[in-house]
Parts: sequence; C-alpha cells; structure tokens
Amino acid sequence: MEREVKTTCPYCGVGCGVIAKVAEDGKVSVKGDPDHPSNFGRLCSKGSALGETIDLDGRILYPEISGERVKWEQALDLVAQRFSDAINEHGPDSVAFYVSGQLLTEDYYLANKLMKGFIGSANIDTNSRLCMSSSVAGHRRAFGSDTVPGTYEDIELADLVILTGSNLAWCHPVIYQRLAAAKAARPGMKVVVIDPRRTMTSDIADLHLAIRPDSDVALFVGLFSHLISNGCVDQNYVAEHTNGFAEAFATASNLSSNEILERTGLPTMQLREFYRLFATTEKVVTCYSQGVNQSSSGTDKVNSIINCHLATGRIGRQGMGPFSLTGQPNAMGGREVGGLANMLAAHMAIENAEDRDRVQRFWRSPRIAQKPGLKAVDMFKAVADGRIKALWVMATNPVVSMPDADAVEAAIKACPFVVVSDILRETDTARHAHVLLPSLGWGEKSGTVTNSERRVSRQRAFLDAPGEARADWWQLNEVARRMGFVEAFDFGSNAEIFDEHAALSAFENTGSRDFDIGAYVGMGEPAYDTMVPFQWPQPVGKHRGITRFFASGGFFHQDGKARFIAIEPTGSDRTNPDYPFTLNTGRIRDQWHTMTRTGKSARLSAHIAEPFAELHPRDAIEAGIGNAGLVEIASPYGRAIVRALLTERQARGSIFVPMHWNDQFAAKARIDAVVAPLTDPVSGQPASKNVAVAARPFKAARYGFAVSTAKPDNLDAAYWALAKAEGGWRLELAFDQAADDWCSWCRSTFAIPEDVEPLGYADEQSGDLRLAFFAGKRLLAALFLAREPVAVARNWAISQLTAEHGDLRKRFALVAGRPGADKPDPGATVCSCFSVGVNQIVGAVRNGCHSVEAIGKELNAGTNCGSCRAEIRGIIDGCLAAAAE
Repeated sequence: MEREVKTTCPYCGVGCGVIAKVAEDGKVSVKGDPDHPSNFGRLCSKGSALGETIDLDGRILYPEISGERVKWEQALDLVAQRFSDAINEHGPDSVAFYVSGQLLTEDYYLANKLMKGFIGSANIDTNSRLCMSSSVAGHRRAFGSDTVPGTYEDIELADLVILTGSNLAWCHPVIYQRLAAAKAARPGMKVVVIDPRRTMTSDIADLHLAIRPDSDVALFVGLFSHLISNGCVDQNYVAEHTNGFAEAFATASNLSSNEILERTGLPTMQLREFYRLFATTEKVVTCYSQGVNQSSSGTDKVNSIINCHLATGRIGRQGMGPFSLTGQPNAMGGREVGGLANMLAAHMAIENAEDRDRVQRFWRSPRIAQKPGLKAVDMFKAVADGRIKALWVMATNPVVSMPDADAVEAAIKACPFVVVSDILRETDTARHAHVLLPSLGWGEKSGTVTNSERRVSRQRAFLDAPGEARADWWQLNEVARRMGFVEAFDFGSNAEIFDEHAALSAFENTGSRDFDIGAYVGMGEPAYDTMVPFQWPQPVGKHRGITRFFASGGFFHQDGKARFIAIEPTGSDRTNPDYPFTLNTGRIRDQWHTMTRTGKSARLSAHIAEPFAELHPRDAIEAGIGNAGLVEIASPYGRAIVRALLTERQARGSIFVPMHWNDQFAAKARIDAVVAPLTDPVSGQPASKNVAVAARPFKAARYGFAVSTAKPDNLDAAYWALAKAEGGWRLELAFDQAADDWCSWCRSTFAIPEDVEPLGYADEQSGDLRLAFFAGKRLLAALFLAREPVAVARNWAISQLTAEHGDLRKRFALVAGRPGADKPDPGATVCSCFSVGVNQIVGAVRNGCHSVEAIGKELNAGTNCGSCRAEIRGIIDGCLAAAAE
C-alpha cells in the first residue's frame, strides 16, 4: 500500500522537512515538505537524491566480532565486559565514546548519560567538535550559554547579510535560496561575502572580501574600533546589558588601520566600504560557518563578530544578530544533551559544581564526571599512547575526517578494544573494529533532531529495519544494562528517552538556563509520533512561536549581562619555503562528509566525480602542474594525490581540496591525513582551513578513464578515483608504468569472462590504447589510455553503459571515445537535479537563452534546488564575453 511519511533530511544543519513516499512496489521517492518552516518545500541536490541512497548495498546487517557474524547477545555482552574490565582495572578515564551529529537526540542523550553519569568520565566527544565547537565556546564566553540568538527569518529580514567563512550556496543551499529570494524581492538588500576563495556563494555578493586565511579576527576587531570611533555604539544597551566593553576597546585600539590592511590583504577601499555598510545599516545579520570555526583562533573569531553586534545592540531583534550555521543535521541536538566532552546535558556546565549535582540528582546516578573529558584530537592521542583501552565510535568515520588522519588510523588500529556502530560494513574506520554493530540508517530510525535555528523536528521511519540492524539508543541501553545500570536504563522507546530529556531541561530551571522544553514532558507516544517542528525554548505553560534571545538583555552569566571579549589578533601565515602553499579543506555541492551515503548516488557523483585541488593558474605554472593533471599535496603529516583544477577563483598561494573522499572511492585522497592536529586553545576545534603544504606534479606513465557495469576490484594503479554512474561505474586512473597485458588487467579489474574478446586499438607512437568488451548488445567495460590525461567525452561514454550496441559502428564510436553527430555530448554535469551538462547550457546560450531563468525554461537546469544557478550564470557570462570579443 502506498504511503507518505513526513521526516527530516539527514544532511546539513538547515534541517529541511522531507516527505518520503513509499510506492506499492517499495520504491522510495522524496520531495520537500511545504509545511516545514525551515525549507517550505525546497530541497537541495543531496536532499532530492535521498531516495537513491537507501539501498542495502554494503550494509552491515548483523553484529560481528572479529569479522565473524554473532548473536546480538554475544556482541553486547562482550562490549559491556570489555568496557567494565577497563574501568575496573584502569579507571573511568580509560574508556571513551566518539559520537556524531548523525545520531538522533535520543541516541546522543543515552550516550552522554552512560558516560558522564554512570561510567563517571567525560570522555565522550563528537565529530561536531570538528565543525562548530568554536561557536559553542564563543557563545558561552559572550552569553554565558550556548545560545543561537536568532532565526532563519532574520536572514530574510536583514538589510545587510554578511557571510563569513560560509560557502552558503553549496553547504547550506536551502538557506542560500531563501536569501536569494529575499534579495530578489528587495534589491536594496546588501550581501557581503568574506572568503579567501571566490566560491559560488560570491555570485550573490555585492562585495566580496578575499581576505588572507585566518585574518577574520583582525577584520572584525578593526570593525569594532571603527564602530566606536564613528559613534555607532548603542550606549544604553552596552551600559545596561554588558560588561568588559572598555577592556575590549582598549585591546582593539592597539591594532592600526595599516596593520588591518596588512593582515587581511584587502584593498583600502574594500575595507572602508565594508565598515561603512556595517556602521550605517541597522538590520545586520552575520552568518558564519566552518571558515570561522575551523581555526586555531576560531573562538576569537566568533567573539570578534559577537562584540560588533553587542556594541551596536544589533542582536535578538528582527533582521539582526550573529548566526552560527551548523554543519550536521543534529549538531545542535548533541549540544543540548551535552555531547561535547566539556559540557553537561541540558546546557549545563561540567565545571559548575551546582550543575553537576543537579544532573546527578536527576539521573540518580552513582557518580558524575568531575571535569571535562578529552576533546577529539586529544582523545585520539590518548588512544595512541595507550591511556584509552576501549573506544566506541558511533555513526562517524574519524579515519577520514580527523586531522592527522593516518595517525588516527594507527591509534585505532592499535587500541586494545574498538567498537564501531555504523550502517556500512566497509568504511575506513569500521575495518579496524573488534566489534561491529549494525545500526539503523535514515528512513529506518526514529527520533528528533535540532537545526541551526533551535528548531526540533522528527525523523520518522518509513522503512523496515534491514537484517538485525538496531537503533543506536537501543544498543547503548542494552550495554548500560549489562554494565549493571538496569534501573536507569529501562527505556522501551525513543519517546521515553525524549520525555526524560525534556524533563531534565526543565528540572530546577526557572529561566536560569536557555534550553527548556518542559512543555513536552509527559506527552506520550501518540503525541511524540505526531509532533510538529517547534523552536525552543518551550517551558511549561508558556507556549511560544518564533523566538529570539537577548534583544532586552537576559544573558546567562550570573549577573545577567553579556561579556565583551578583549581579542588581540595573532599571526596567521604558516607557510615556509618547504611548504609554501596554504591548504583549505571543505565541502562540495553534491557530496556529504565521507560519502558513505551520497557516494551511492550516480546523480550526485555526476557533478564532481573525483577528488581535486583547486589552484590559481599562475601557481600551477610555477609548480609545473598542468590543468587536469595530477597533483600531490604534502605536509609533514601525510600526502594525498588528487586532480588539478586550475581557476582564477582561487587566490594565489592557496589550494582548496574537498574532505569527502575516502579509501573506498580513491587511492590516496584522504586530505585530512595532510592536516596538522593543531587546535583552537579554547574550543579544541582543529584548524582545517590554514595548513602549510607543498604541491607538486604527480607524473604518470599512463593516464586512463574507464567505465564498467561491474564495480572495479583489485585496482592496481598508482592513482584511481571511483564513482557510481548510471548503469555501473566510472573510473579515473594513472599508472607508474604500462601493464604488460592491458586485456588481462581489464579482465581482472572488471571481472570480464575469458571468452569475451575485446574490441580496440593501440598506437605505440602516441601511447593511446582503447579497449571495449561487449556481451551481446551490452557493454561490459571500456578502457581509454593515453600518455596525457585522457580526452574522452566522459558523460557520453558513461551513457553507453545503458545503451544497446548491436550496431558495429556504435561499437567503433565507443572505442574512438567520441559520440556521433546524432548523439551530442552533454558535457560535464552542471545541474545534478536534471542531469544537464555544460555543453547543453552553452548550446542554449548560443540559441538566445541569456539569463539563468531562460536556461531554466529551456533545460529545467537550476529550477529545483537552485544550487547550480551560480555556475549557470558563470557559463552564460563566459559565453557572452567570448561572443563580444
């Protein structure tokens, strides 16, 4: 029977509502929920492709011990026994949990309760440490709590929106579309983008400030001084609701205008214009994300931004305030339950004795952690040096995502006992698990998540649990019971856990804590199941709609006042003659984290199919790196090999490499293996945006491209990058030396039967070789080799996997690597939603489509999620500029 279920997207912190439709044949399709207040029906390319990522290929379906299938009872008994043994022999701090923003709040709550309240250690940290812990630290320093003051609506209501360290168009596409729509409706709205790289978000900018890496503190400290010097301070707000203004101003005054220009690298007129816009515009929202947080000065960056909003009183009112855009779907939920090693549940402070006593009394726990635990980087150092004897990793892949990732892998490999809860059997981390536990994935699990604007939404199950997979909260509950904590872990459903979570938020809370959802205590299973999205706080008896904090003060320091933080900029250039480039890691439009989910979608892999390094063309020339050649990125910690992408959108001296690729999709592209384990001293967040590296060409004897219906195996190549394609797989290759027999190589790699003869040719003088294998009318595999990066119409070649090849001429066209005149090559994919290529867009421009809207009418490109609109505009502008020459 066909049915529809309202749920929430599992990707970024926007928290979009999704309607999943399950057809009678079991096929799943998704669309945006028009009633959800985060997205109002919009979805990005990743959200639109969710139905393509829920197959069981690669899933772990049964518990395993040392690679052997076992019963749940056996696996849970072993986990409980080994953790208990370590605690009894070495103390509570000898064990650790490393958890994830992919967990639901109910999972997170139980993990935190077990570790901090019953094991008695705070050694539980989360991959959210890698994306937003500097925001948490900055909020707590300024506000006395981890409070996001505003709402998404403020971004639409502002007259000036500042996007700093945020590629909003690609990383939070639905918020970007809301901003773009607001700007189209009110052309007077101004947008400033602050980013060393000219990202796709810069397309919407009235002003792009290409600052030097990590110079944000100098920029905003200078703005703070400018606001004071030009009489823009809200004296009443500062006097009534803040402390520390004089000290912050005195420190800021030490920074001269020339020093700001030198540190930021900005032209004088750009700096003046930015300061003028902020000073003269009342309604200002400053959105910041990983470019601010992922820094050794991330917390200072956050507070330098907050200082400017406090000084002008532009906080907590419509269209005003600092706004942290979180990376993961439930990073906020994790913060609410104390998922970070230096926090307690319900936004209470682990360093506060009264809070510790309150939580312990509520939980009726035998002990409570007395001090902060190990933050992520330090946690894995403790695993490496043997202080941590037992580690449980839940719903994350630190061997790919942690800095100094090779050292992290070595630490996990050497740890005496490692448990991994995940949905995929083959991940870079799961391969080192002693115990592997099958968890439920999106569409199978049920619970709550909280987005960047403090909005709690339900994720609901619409698929049956596959195999013996179980919810993460159930796994934790069962282990806790086996460790002897039966009474405190007597949960029968996620609704019961949410009820306790809500009750703790209200416990002895008379407005002294920001997080309070006491209104949802005792609602029971039926109400929980039908819960509609709501924004906290929601205390008992005080139902609220849209909420904002701090317009009239009411901060959460003991005196009720905010704190200005005196900030002095520090040096930011880490390059040296051996490592002369600055590496910046980040995300791309159509992939998510370490690709365990998005890597399953051929549509999402079509936009960018292999890892790359974005360099300025002049830097590439000086380093001897050719366009589309291979480049080795190296630091004292590790190396990676990726494709070179030369573009003037990149600043001189800087390199951007995405963080998604892992050992399942590429030979050596885990870029975080190159990143130093350098952290912010306050937040403990790693610095992933300013890494000194070397870049040099990776020379190969042969370059290759292949398509195959079967997933390639036994890949014997110096470089390879694999991606799902419609009808099979696509594969980029490079070899140190030519194979003795390429036919044998193909048979081994693509599982080609011995009785299938190849069609092809070889040119020894040019080094070109083409081989294709057919079974009846079906293409099994094709390999294209050359001494330089292979010039093949890739999307056309991929389309041959689903075409019929009974005609010999079509087979020879495939071997030639070029489509016939009757089958034009669409070119590289620009619009993933409708599979529209660059050549199709260029053709439409030549036929008179000279606007993004016209392209949308002609090809549909850019009319769904809108993430590609900036690229489309760039193609149009390039075509028109070329035509005018």
